[in-house]
Amino acid sequence: MTGHSQPEYTDFDIAIVTGGSKGIGRATALRLAKEGANVVINYSSDASAADEVVNLIGADRSLAVKADAGNIAELERLVTETVTKFGKIDILVPNAGVMLMKDLETTTEHDFEMSMALNIKGPYFLAQKAAPHIAPGSHIIFLSTTLCATSTVTPNYLLYVTTKGAVEQMTRVMSKDLARKGVSVMLGKSEQVFKMIAGFSPQNRIGTPEEIADVVAFLSGNGSKWITGQTVRVNGGMA
Repeated sequence: MTGHSQPEYTDFDIAIVTGGSKGIGRATALRLAKEGANVVINYSSDASAADEVVNLIGADRSLAVKADAGNIAELERLVTETVTKFGKIDILVPNAGVMLMKDLETTTEHDFEMSMALNIKGPYFLAQKAAPHIAPGSHIIFLSTTLCATSTVTPNYLLYVTTKGAVEQMTRVMSKDLARKGVSVMLGKSEQVFKMIAGFSPQNRIGTPEEIADVVAFLSGNGSKWITGQTVRVNGGMA
């Protein structure tokens, strides 16, 4: 046995990461590429940030695609451009989303529709459009938040947690739907945004995008093929 690890993505190596130019999406794209995956970086507006990720990975192994992650037609185009360049899809990480701090009184119809489009409709239909191009043994990793389970959640998280609760149920049932194709559907629970919750963690800090990406990388690889329909909490031990 040598000290060199083998690449995890020898058979399953084409990944789409929405919201892949910044934050958790960027860290995930770079980590998957480090493990040997070819990566499609979806972005909404910042072309320079997406191009920077492509340059870090290499243009032969990556592609930046501008698309609204809450628009079905644009998600279908994202899938088409991925398959045109790489021929298939093996790893799907619907990371793009919006976090509006709204309680019941302050939520507008526009707030509601935008949140539902990006956080629920987008991941749902991206999975639908990608499914015909996903081979057995592939992985879909949705992202949620620890706030769906913690008793410390405050009213201004109502709209955000409503959307993420739907994502958790979508993961649970979609895993049964796609099991016939041999595709694993998993959920990573993270909370990396609010400094106010740092004290809730035994480690007294917020997780970094790279730490979330580490877990996404594991869930995307061959070592997680017996995991599906599960919620994996990545929250530093927060109850």
